[in-house]
Amino acid sequence: MGGAQSLALPPGKGPHQVGCTDVMVGHTQQGLFFRLFYPCVPRAGAEQPLWIPRREYFSGLADVTQRGRRWFSPLASLALGSCRVPVSWNGPFKPCSRGYPLIIFSHGLGAFRTLYSSVCLELASWGFVVASLEHRDHSASTTYFCPAEPGREEWIPFQQVPQGQKEFYFRKKQIHHRAEECVRALRLLQDVSRGESVPNVLHQDFDLSVLKDSIDVTKVAAVGHSFGGVTAVLALVKEPSFRCAVALDAWMFPLEHALYPEVPRPVLFINTEKFQTPDSIARMKRLSSRNSQTKIITILGTLHQSHTDLAFLTSKLLSLIFKARGTLDPCKCLDITSRAALAFLQRHLDLEEDFSQWEKLLEGIGDSLVPGAPFSRSHL
Repeated sequence: MGGAQSLALPPGKGPHQVGCTDVMVGHTQQGLFFRLFYPCVPRAGAEQPLWIPRREYFSGLADVTQRGRRWFSPLASLALGSCRVPVSWNGPFKPCSRGYPLIIFSHGLGAFRTLYSSVCLELASWGFVVASLEHRDHSASTTYFCPAEPGREEWIPFQQVPQGQKEFYFRKKQIHHRAEECVRALRLLQDVSRGESVPNVLHQDFDLSVLKDSIDVTKVAAVGHSFGGVTAVLALVKEPSFRCAVALDAWMFPLEHALYPEVPRPVLFINTEKFQTPDSIARMKRLSSRNSQTKIITILGTLHQSHTDLAFLTSKLLSLIFKARGTLDPCKCLDITSRAALAFLQRHLDLEEDFSQWEKLLEGIGDSLVPGAPFSRSHL
């Protein structure tokens, strides 16, 4: 079960090579932390970043899955600790005179900024700048910030719902925190695009100033999975610059009913077969009944984790622990997801691309795809 064989993420299929870097801004918990994926200039022998960037994340995953740290962390670290993402670490940014459209990506409950590398790098390969946030509302498996004193780090652990507290109120507070982080990430990248100096606490070999005039801040979308999917929906309420959202298997539970009439922009809901409930789908339909451009589709043969990198685990044991493997090939799921998203983004960001070739996917037409939610096929 060697590390190199335990995860196999596919390279992007788009015309651009992809680079990535980590960005941390501010020395407090109120700052921001995200991994940035972007089109880059190809270079021979480029270093590829680790998929799990720090061993602390293995302990965090043990806490989230409620497995014993003593056995889970070493097992996961041994199997996955050397796995890398097929992108160029701090690779030279490829300038774009008309500006790349921007995606702010929000992770699911118990995840972190690198667990969606497959979908983020795929979108970047088609000419997007993608900021994959690591949320600091205690919903990440773990995360950290760097106080101003040199060498110090403060870790923010994953938090279960406190005993005696109603889950809805706990999650509602988190989702607002998360959506506000999405807005702040957008503001930050707007500043960078204008040429303002933004110091990166992590001192990467990547100067954010190279992004000046290369992001089209009029073409911005929010994308997320699960808790991040509903975060992306709420981001539309909080910030008019977000022109649409793509919600991968959105967990609709934390969004308060009063906000549904406030969602001003279209949403593409891409669901898996085994996660959604009739109540959750009814909430999505409330939005689609208000906006004819909001679409709901379901990919057959998929589980909730099919939208994460965990679907690409080659270790059967880890795949079982994470409930990561549906019957549909994960590359096929990624193809459907990214192409549907690209067609939707073209439509609502007014992109000058040929992504409309995949428009039929938005109606649920295609292999392993149906419109709406196939509860007759689901175990729910």
